[in-house]
Amino acid sequence: MSEKYVSPRYQDASAELGEQIRQADAAGSPLRIVGGDTRGFYGRTMDGTPLSLAAHRGITHYDPVELVVSVRAGTPLAELEAALEAEGQMLGCEPPRFGEGSTVGGMIATGLSGPRRPWAGAVRDFVLGTRVIDRAGRELRFGGEVMKNVAGYDLSRLMVGAQGTLGVVSEVSMKVLPKPAASASLHLDMPLEKALDRLTEWGRQPLPITAAAYAAGALHLRLEGGASSVAATRERLGGDELKDGFWQALRDLNLPFFNQDSRPLWRLSLPNHTPPLSLAGETLFDWAGAQRWLKSDADPDEIRAAASSAGGHASCLTPGTAEPFTPLAPVIAKYHRRLKAELDPNGIFNPGRLYGDF
Repeated sequence: MSEKYVSPRYQDASAELGEQIRQADAAGSPLRIVGGDTRGFYGRTMDGTPLSLAAHRGITHYDPVELVVSVRAGTPLAELEAALEAEGQMLGCEPPRFGEGSTVGGMIATGLSGPRRPWAGAVRDFVLGTRVIDRAGRELRFGGEVMKNVAGYDLSRLMVGAQGTLGVVSEVSMKVLPKPAASASLHLDMPLEKALDRLTEWGRQPLPITAAAYAAGALHLRLEGGASSVAATRERLGGDELKDGFWQALRDLNLPFFNQDSRPLWRLSLPNHTPPLSLAGETLFDWAGAQRWLKSDADPDEIRAAASSAGGHASCLTPGTAEPFTPLAPVIAKYHRRLKAELDPNGIFNPGRLYGDF
């Protein structure tokens, strides 16, 4: 593939988007930024004129040798991953899709990563640069297309997880990774306490583990790397072969655990080796226990207090939740408001998506 590869479905709608944004800012009219609209459940409900990036799509540059790709925000993740697959490469952060229409812009806006995150890195770790359309309709470039260009105050990575509240990310440049030569997934029946102990023990060893989850009374592992390393580790750890599709279903929150009932779904982010928390409900352990999915009717303050006391935080992914994210500490909230006021003084970019006063 040419290092100047351009997607056959390349479309540049930056001028039209910039004009819509400029007019909205002049009128003080809020915008609700959407791509495939598959991640609308994540964050607070907000009103605003839809600003669709669906037509702003395509891979603008891909160099498989340098492991760098630049892609417009409206590009479906499936399209990007297919292009990488053809070159034996992948997005190391293993972003969830939540639907066939899931886009690169949604991946950046939410900053959510899949099962490989603790071993390969989060979405933010792979971002090299961005193009952002500001309130005046100008497309500004931050960062670059190689790691050495990322220096100083990195506004590109600040956009990851900002839910579009600071500006419209129109394009992103990312580092990609080669696909592993071999892969195997294991199912090991054991109690939770033993599984957590094993994960702590194995975490100190150079084992080719790239995913670890505990669900339905069993530890699930994914091994990736050289063929000999994967084979030797598989023989050492034992267990049964895990059926295909488990990690994709976990990535996209499609396992039976997530759909079993209407109780709110919580995401708990905790330090490594945190013991089980005393909370009502059922828990699925991901990221070797650092990320936990909780289905619970417990009081939100109780859940957040338990996560906070363990050194972590909790977010609710159930649509319509009044305050899905843990409130910011006063000092941090002050800096968030100042940054928002500097980049979006008229409050047009997804106002209230993260917090009611942001």
